[in-house]
Amino acid sequence: MVGENREILIKKSHERSEGYGVLRNISCSKKIIYGEEVNEILHHNKKLIEISKYYIDMVHSALNDDDFIIVLTDKEGCILYIKGHDTITKDFQKINFVVGAYMNEKNIGTNAMGTAIKEDKAVQITAKEHYINMFQDFTCSAAPIHNTRGEVIGSLNLTGKYKNKHPHTLGLIIFGVRAIENELYKQQTNIILNETYSYMESIIDNLDKGIIIVDIKGKVRNINKLGLKRFNKDKDEIVDKNIEYLVPNWKSIYEYFKEGNKSYNKEIKFEHNSKYKTLLKFKPVRIKDKVIGMVLILSDKKEENNNLKNTTGAFYNFEDIIGNSAAIENVITNCRIISNSPSTVLIEGESGTGKEVLAQAMHNYSHRKNNKFIAINCGAIPESIIESELFGYEEGTFTGGLRGGKKGKFESANGGTLFLDEIGDMPLDMQVKLLRVLQESRVTRLGGNREIPLDIRVIAATNRNLKEEIKIGKFREDLYYRISVIPIRLPPLRERKGDPIILINYFLRIKAFKLNKSIPSIEKELLDKLINYRWPGNIRQLENSIENLVNLKGNISFDLFEEEVKTIKNEEEIQELNLESYIGSLNDMEKLAIIKTLRVYKGNITKTSKKLGISRNTLYSKIKKFNIEL
Repeated sequence: MVGENREILIKKSHERSEGYGVLRNISCSKKIIYGEEVNEILHHNKKLIEISKYYIDMVHSALNDDDFIIVLTDKEGCILYIKGHDTITKDFQKINFVVGAYMNEKNIGTNAMGTAIKEDKAVQITAKEHYINMFQDFTCSAAPIHNTRGEVIGSLNLTGKYKNKHPHTLGLIIFGVRAIENELYKQQTNIILNETYSYMESIIDNLDKGIIIVDIKGKVRNINKLGLKRFNKDKDEIVDKNIEYLVPNWKSIYEYFKEGNKSYNKEIKFEHNSKYKTLLKFKPVRIKDKVIGMVLILSDKKEENNNLKNTTGAFYNFEDIIGNSAAIENVITNCRIISNSPSTVLIEGESGTGKEVLAQAMHNYSHRKNNKFIAINCGAIPESIIESELFGYEEGTFTGGLRGGKKGKFESANGGTLFLDEIGDMPLDMQVKLLRVLQESRVTRLGGNREIPLDIRVIAATNRNLKEEIKIGKFREDLYYRISVIPIRLPPLRERKGDPIILINYFLRIKAFKLNKSIPSIEKELLDKLINYRWPGNIRQLENSIENLVNLKGNISFDLFEEEVKTIKNEEEIQELNLESYIGSLNDMEKLAIIKTLRVYKGNITKTSKKLGISRNTLYSKIKKFNIEL
């Protein structure tokens, strides 16, 4: 309603309000009922309230704004139900804006609810268009609700601060009212969902957040344009697909909501765009006490950079760990028990077993879950800067250093969890300094003299046998006992009986969705080979192999058995590097070991450094020292 018609409507309403004797400076409605009287009104409108609550909750979840409240009234303008964040509802309670208060023009003057009922049309009343002074900081959007005979039986209203006025709020209310009116005629749950998704589609496309609507079976029933943009897919590629492609543990979230919880947050990273980390907010959709669906809310483009800064950095929960073998379930059970312990944990396991996933799950299960999870790969940082990376530095310590200095990883993780991956690759001199920080729970930046107290949980991880590293002098025994207060061994995939087929089926679904391909059929011979293969690269290797298989429609571009034979031969060849066969200086022996290992691994620096038990940087230094050609 715009222009002259709107002005006339407001003017007529003001004239009526004046005629009713409403004072502009009143602080609340002239009529508010309590006790049995209000209970009688609520009982009389029970059907309207039950049907409307579902849509009110969905609109509230989609809007996801703490500065708005949604109000349902009966045909006389008596408030029947209010939905909003605790803070704003408490503010409105101070002015007796409560269930039982009458919002018709006769009792509180021109306002969206009373005027919508009086004029029998949708209306938005803004700021000084309200008759009484108390409401002139607000914008109210309301529409009348009709029964199947076309009679006005109530109104639905959205109220918020005037500064938050939005052209889509009235449209959101109109579609909500249409849905309510339709459900007065059709009350079966399935029809409620289908009609709701249809009505909400045009509205959610105008919201500034990605919205996904999911039914009780985990099926995506609707998704708006921003949601599609984040997936980088067309609508027909998402709708009717199961949400497990995005959230494998969606069933546990439903169980969480069945316990009465109102929201669930999960950080994710989209595979096609790993630059941004996104916070997914889950809100349940309920009829009475029954959860019948979920609304998923994604950050909009404007918020991405903020989300990148504000996310905790831990994306995985225990429910994200795929498999139900006794070996992995035992690990998960123990890790749940120790999640809140301040003691240092050492996760030992082969490459690709999921050590960081387990560390993130422990963080998210602990009381530190809302604080930072900081991960650092001790073997990937050059020796020259690892100390400043861990401990930070003060301004002026280095030429070209940041103005004001820089926090180290320990300081950044304060209050949260620090994950030290590949700790076996840490240089010996740094091990001494790390031990001191762990023992004293304090850190001093390079170039500084101020000790910074730390409150962090340290989780370390390695794919090395640290006890063997201690024997050959490459790892400090005192540091080992300091970090392995609680040792956790993460089993390799070959020890997780029954899990390979579960993971194969899981990755088939995930990769088919990612690549926009159908799930391929796999010949029994190949499937048996996949199940029985030893997977030296564990879950990471399995995932990449399944992606290869999906791309090739059920075939694989390399022979796993041949790869396994090559691996075994390479290992046997390295075992031939027996010290008893060497005659010469230590330098000659070291040079020969490097040359032969490089040859076995065809110049692969990462594999060579791991087999030799040194960091990549140390290997490069020795290659230069011995003038070895790559």
